[in-house]
Amino acid sequence: MTSQNRIVLTVYAPALIGDDERPLAVVHGMEKALPGLRLEWRVTGSRRLAALPQRDAWLVEKIKDGGFPLVCNGDESYPVTVMGRGSSGLFSPGGQALFEVHAKLPLDAAVVAAAAAMLERVAEGTRAFWGRATPHDAAVDIAYQTAPTLEGPPSPRRGLPALKLFEHIRAPEIPYYLGWLNYWSAAAAQAIGFPDPTRDAELLSRARRTASGGWVVQLTDAPLDLDDPTHLDTLKRTYERFPEIGGRAAP
Repeated sequence: MTSQNRIVLTVYAPALIGDDERPLAVVHGMEKALPGLRLEWRVTGSRRLAALPQRDAWLVEKIKDGGFPLVCNGDESYPVTVMGRGSSGLFSPGGQALFEVHAKLPLDAAVVAAAAAMLERVAEGTRAFWGRATPHDAAVDIAYQTAPTLEGPPSPRRGLPALKLFEHIRAPEIPYYLGWLNYWSAAAAQAIGFPDPTRDAELLSRARRTASGGWVVQLTDAPLDLDDPTHLDTLKRTYERFPEIGGRAAP
């Protein structure tokens, strides 16, 4: 399966502390969201798959440098992977160290149906500030919004706005960018000014509140495809609505 046929899920949460059990919340949340998923394999140094009969204990033991090693479903024809890493305060908003979770899944009907619940479970389980789930191709275009060029500032594709580098954003609650599915914690929603009942009626029609008071907000009914002019327009309009995202608001 090519990366172009995958969905990328990422959340940004407070840094891990000691024998933190939030990595377990990540894998348990993914398994609960996608029927039949079992993340009970690891990849060895020789790039071979090895079973993890005591996965939970192994995972807690292997927490290192603010993250956890990659675990997967052991199916090379239908790969699901997840890993966590620590991000230094030197390269994070507000100088605050973060715990990042990065997962990749096939972009098929089952994953599309489960993606919102999976993002919610992973984000709530890690007490994330914010997160997103986006098809790979759209995620690449969105990444160009922050990628510096040789000449200096980013040169975004498709007329999307340039966004600040992560370390130049004033607080970890402020999302770096948008995605197809967006998780905004209660603090993130407050920071960007969501929801406004009069301005956000369309977004609210595809949004749901989480147990912690956060939100899962879906930009388009189908997975985000920036070759679709209506999807691109929706993404641009949402950036216009929330200038805080990507640190674009005037100080």
